[in-house]
Amino acid sequence: MKEYRWATLGCGVIANEFAEAMKKQGRSIYSVANRTYEKGAAFAEKHKIAKVYKDINELFTDENVDIIYISTPHNTHIPYMLEALKNGKHVLCEKSITLNSQELTEAVKLAKKNNLILAEAMTIYHMPLYRKLKEIISSGKLGDLQMVQMNFGSYKEYDMANRFFSRDLAGGALLDIGVYAISFVRWFMSETPLEILSQVKYAPTMVDEQASILLMNSKNEMSAISLTLHGKQPKRGTVVFEKGYIEIYEYPRSTKAVITYTENNEQETVEAGKTEDALLYEVLDMEKTVSKSSDEMYLDYTIDVMDIMTKIRKSWNMKYPEEENSEQK
Repeated sequence: MKEYRWATLGCGVIANEFAEAMKKQGRSIYSVANRTYEKGAAFAEKHKIAKVYKDINELFTDENVDIIYISTPHNTHIPYMLEALKNGKHVLCEKSITLNSQELTEAVKLAKKNNLILAEAMTIYHMPLYRKLKEIISSGKLGDLQMVQMNFGSYKEYDMANRFFSRDLAGGALLDIGVYAISFVRWFMSETPLEILSQVKYAPTMVDEQASILLMNSKNEMSAISLTLHGKQPKRGTVVFEKGYIEIYEYPRSTKAVITYTENNEQETVEAGKTEDALLYEVLDMEKTVSKSSDEMYLDYTIDVMDIMTKIRKSWNMKYPEEENSEQK
């Protein structure tokens, strides 16, 4: 398979993990762009990246770049993504991939028009454990899915200037941690949920600090999700079937699940993958998809999850400044 040249747009914590994932393959990122050149240069020095752009726009027109990895704040994703796709670059973008389904539809349309791969860096879809669990579920020995229960609570200091609580940086529980929870649910559900109920508690900045969400699809598969940005919860998912249930802890990058068969209470431990290789799995799957050897990026699930989150925020009448400005034009 061709060795693709990657560029990273953004130099935060997750971008550093991405750079380390490339090193595990004995490779380095081709180039880096950042809003602040000095930060980009420091990142390049740390990870031995040869090229740093003084202007972000130079990244999009660099003919040597094959794939751009975007890890900037949520509300900057869509303009960068569209510019990359216009210039013939494949895009792997951190979650949440866009603010809403309208933005994502525009990006998907452009990617298809230019025959490019657009994907969200959703760890769950690439961890070997989840693929192994799907094989077990497909065998039928657990019976039909009944319910998915999902908790995700992260304790963030009550600092309204922090990005987690900032409207100007598209903060809030749903786009930051809810995207993981709903992606987990979508992975196990046989079709997308169409019935959606939710409750929300707002932070003083009027972003969602806490939420509970109920989902159901036409097959009566149900899900209950609880999210909070100001209280620690176990990152626990329970997937309930007719003949047993699966428990998964630390679920975004999980490598272990326990299946309990309810008829006799026998347990089966399923293990696969390595937590520290989470971004490496994303990189390898993206490259397989770009090479057209297989489609490993689950864009259809990404679209479903974004539609659900958009409908939830619409029911709350919660909008970000970019969305308000778009309506006024």
